[in-house]
Amino acid sequence: MASDITMKDLLQATIDEGASDLHVRALMPPELRVHGELVAIADECFTEQETYELCQEIMTPGQIEEVERNGGCDFALAHDDGTRFRVSVFKERGRWGCVLRMIPSTLLTLDQIGLPPSIRELLFKPRGLILVTGPTGSGKSTTLASMIDVINQQRGVHVVTIEDPIEFYHTSKKSLVTQREVGSDVPSFAEAIRRALRQDPDVILVGEMRDLETIGAAITAAETGHLVFGTLHTTGAAETIDRIVDAFPTDQQEQVRTQLSVSMQAVISQILLPRLGPDGQVHGRIAAFEIMLATSSIRSRIRDNKTFQIRSDIQTGAKYGMVTLDACLMDHYRNGLISYDELITKSQDPDTVVAKLKEEMGRR
Repeated sequence: MASDITMKDLLQATIDEGASDLHVRALMPPELRVHGELVAIADECFTEQETYELCQEIMTPGQIEEVERNGGCDFALAHDDGTRFRVSVFKERGRWGCVLRMIPSTLLTLDQIGLPPSIRELLFKPRGLILVTGPTGSGKSTTLASMIDVINQQRGVHVVTIEDPIEFYHTSKKSLVTQREVGSDVPSFAEAIRRALRQDPDVILVGEMRDLETIGAAITAAETGHLVFGTLHTTGAAETIDRIVDAFPTDQQEQVRTQLSVSMQAVISQILLPRLGPDGQVHGRIAAFEIMLATSSIRSRIRDNKTFQIRSDIQTGAKYGMVTLDACLMDHYRNGLISYDELITKSQDPDTVVAKLKEEMGRR
């Protein structure tokens, strides 16, 4: 029995261990994700009742009702020391469970994240669409929050963020920042974008472009003179363009390609990997990026439905600040920051990566 453990204890353990996530499940011990790996932090398993009570400990009556009605609920939570968590409570096989992701209390600079200077220049564009993509847990929210922080400090504009839930709180500095939470402040992402357009925005952050209506509203906002940031769960620039276009009915896809070719500014695709220290042991995590900047050539690829040629443009676009994911991974490997296994399993074209490494070894 683990009945003497409270959710506050578990949150404190998450903070103390520097974990990214806490998993609480019935008939399982509590687990933390540390440096990308799940590790149990107790020998005993929670019963179904204990898990239910732990979830209730951090929920309002309305949130409990939402789980009973819809099978799940997402919200943000602050620990006693001010550390914030993004919470997802859910039912699985009739039992309650939850996952809490720790939100970093201090924002990283773009340099600390590992983004090149070309990304900073994007933040001063008057209009267009900038997408940060990657799988769940790849640091997209952290990257976007750092971008918004640069704008907040250096531009006198109105920034509207639309999130579910709000993760990073931004205090207005040089910019005026309005943060709206889906579910409590506004019913949906698409509705929030439409309303934002009447609130004199310069910059709009769309926390998740998860459906056709939201994607369409974001593209329209980017077309009509706003700088729009959004996220998608895709890996790679070409795949991201295809995913957006494919979300629309066939008879609208040509028009969407034309819209994207005009409004797209950049796609930043990222993943997180275990970071190796000088001792060969894992010390935290490191991001790897694919960066596509919308040159005239790439705009024509999008417009002419030749996204399969975008990767070659990225490979030859280093002078603009572009980089392929595989090139970034190889740099990390050469610098001893990631393992060979991570390089091969995360690369998009492992055969070519292996061939390049053999070629480099042969030249030594």
